[in-house]
Amino acid sequence: MAVADESRLTLDPAMPVPGRLETVTQLIRRRIAPNGGPFTASGTCTYVIGVGEVAVLDPGPDDPAHIDALLADLTGERITAIVVTHTHRDHSPGARLLAARTSAPIVGCGPHRAARAVSESEVPRLDASADRAHAPDRVMVEGDLVSGPGWTLAAVETPGHTMNHLAFALPEAQALFSGDHVMAWSTTIVAPPDGAMRAYMASLEKLRGRDETVYWPGHGGPVREPARFLRGLACHRRQREAAIRARLSDGDTGIAQIVAAIYRNLDPRLRGAAALSVFAHLEDLVGRGLVATDGAPQLDGTFTPA
Repeated sequence: MAVADESRLTLDPAMPVPGRLETVTQLIRRRIAPNGGPFTASGTCTYVIGVGEVAVLDPGPDDPAHIDALLADLTGERITAIVVTHTHRDHSPGARLLAARTSAPIVGCGPHRAARAVSESEVPRLDASADRAHAPDRVMVEGDLVSGPGWTLAAVETPGHTMNHLAFALPEAQALFSGDHVMAWSTTIVAPPDGAMRAYMASLEKLRGRDETVYWPGHGGPVREPARFLRGLACHRRQREAAIRARLSDGDTGIAQIVAAIYRNLDPRLRGAAALSVFAHLEDLVGRGLVATDGAPQLDGTFTPA
């Protein structure tokens, strides 16, 4: 009998369909925002938790039509909390639209912040994805709860994709809303200075100690075997790090060279994201003393084995 390699990362391309509120479990409903693309799959997953008195998690982008549709879905029910995992513009701006229509409080992650000091060249890129207007009524930290009839959401700090990223456990369903930290359809973008690879890897390890049986991510379908999937994600990142170090040993010195060598048949729209992912690994490697560069690591910098 063949034995499955549990370190292998197997992605699931199955996508939820935008345009309707779908019941996925007794306590969870999902509507997909109409913002599909190479970074968002079929769109941002907006979740409704509970029945009657509900929480809405990640209302999505600044899209009044999406909020209108969500409110029509919930006619006769009351939104008691608007929960946000992190401050990227495909997740959090809709919270303000929804709060204005319902007076429900915005809770969850704090204001956007970078992983480190930001250089002048990085400011435009950071602003392109960051929702700097996010100002929650209540910032949640590890273990904080928000609840309603028959449901409880517990905050789990998972920095890495962004430094304010939170996941939310729903113990009544043995489920975790994993935001953009863990997704079934794709690996997560870790893009400095928004995020940091060392924090991301530590958050993966933290989740490996938990016992949820299903993850509901910010994009794409559910992660059905999270323990196994987390092992695959961690192994994938270690393999990527090893490939980067091998390219440096073979004489590559710049990120563009490394991306061209290790990302084969890459969608041209994702080339910038791949460069940022390599940069995140290189920042971590420099911090660990395994790679050298002049001064602080830069996206256009020169890197060599230490």
